[in-house]
Amino acid sequence: MLQPFTTGLHSGQCGTGCGCYLLRDMNQDNARFGLLAALILLYLLCGAAVFSALERPSELQARHRWAEQLDNFTRQHHIQMDALRVLLRQYEEANVAGIRLHGFRPRWDFSGAFYFVGTVVSTIGFGMTTPATIAGKMFLIFYGLIGCAATILFFNLFLERIITMLAYIMRWCHERQLRHSGIGRDNSRSEDDSLEGWKPSVYYVMLILGVAAVLIACSASALYSTMEDWDYFESLYFCFVAFSTIGFGDLVSSQRESYPAQEAYRLGNCLFILMGVCCIYSLFNVISIIIKQTLNWILAKLDCHGPLCPEGAYMAGRRLSGEMISVNDFSASNKVSLAILQKQLSETAHGNPRQCHVRQNGFSGGVGAFAIMNNRLQETSIDR
Repeated sequence: MLQPFTTGLHSGQCGTGCGCYLLRDMNQDNARFGLLAALILLYLLCGAAVFSALERPSELQARHRWAEQLDNFTRQHHIQMDALRVLLRQYEEANVAGIRLHGFRPRWDFSGAFYFVGTVVSTIGFGMTTPATIAGKMFLIFYGLIGCAATILFFNLFLERIITMLAYIMRWCHERQLRHSGIGRDNSRSEDDSLEGWKPSVYYVMLILGVAAVLIACSASALYSTMEDWDYFESLYFCFVAFSTIGFGDLVSSQRESYPAQEAYRLGNCLFILMGVCCIYSLFNVISIIIKQTLNWILAKLDCHGPLCPEGAYMAGRRLSGEMISVNDFSASNKVSLAILQKQLSETAHGNPRQCHVRQNGFSGGVGAFAIMNNRLQETSIDR
């Protein structure tokens, strides 16, 4: 388990000094939360304005064309508009139940149901298939509660392992770079010092995960554009919507009644979605660290320009929040869950052994959900 929060302060400084720094850091956390909420709201407002400007004219044109088509159809076939609207409403109800004009795969055979539960537990939720019976809707509530929780746990464990792997690879590359830069056998002590002071950069991890996500999306898009008759840009759009678990449902893969090499395609589709979701989930977590560093920078600009700001107070608070991605800084605090990911980078790269209580309790020192619950519930406490 990480050290208690107050132990991250300078040794020998206690009493009123500890209380001052603790209160200041708590206020900084509240300020960071409020700033993030305000920025997200501003982000939503800007996004709404952009999408409204881009999509509203097309929506108005579609409404106008549809009204003209309805009017022309009723006049040509001598059908009352009310009767036609009743028929269209009935088709919408049938569409929800999985009935289509064109040939689509059955929604509720075993393979269709398996695809459905996969979109449920992964939180993608395309929406092309939904339970129609009361029993199915009730079962979905309990099934999704356990399935979504288990899948999020799987994503967190995947994140921990991918960060561990990247840290080992980056350390190995750094060692090779040191050897090629002229550090020889006689300078083994200098090499050890250089490796001890080295830490993996979260920006490199973000770059690696971003490249991996792009490669997976491009490969999957080549498959989808061939099998689904989508253009390549539509396939890329589907990949982002599916991998990020947004899941609009306007484009859904593997829904036709038959495909060339159908079983192989459906297997490839499942593997691409699984790899893409895991990779994008990891990338989102790393990007959130960058966002948090940006929030700290903004708070520093807003807060530490007046005469009341003690010299170095913000940097102490920043170290206590685990933003420097170093072993010493991370071992000083256990209050910021996102910092655990950075701790994993540095701790694993240096090959530091985990502390003994981690073996006794699998929740301490974890990533994601483990870090959030670290020593805050009875089941995750080290004295359990």
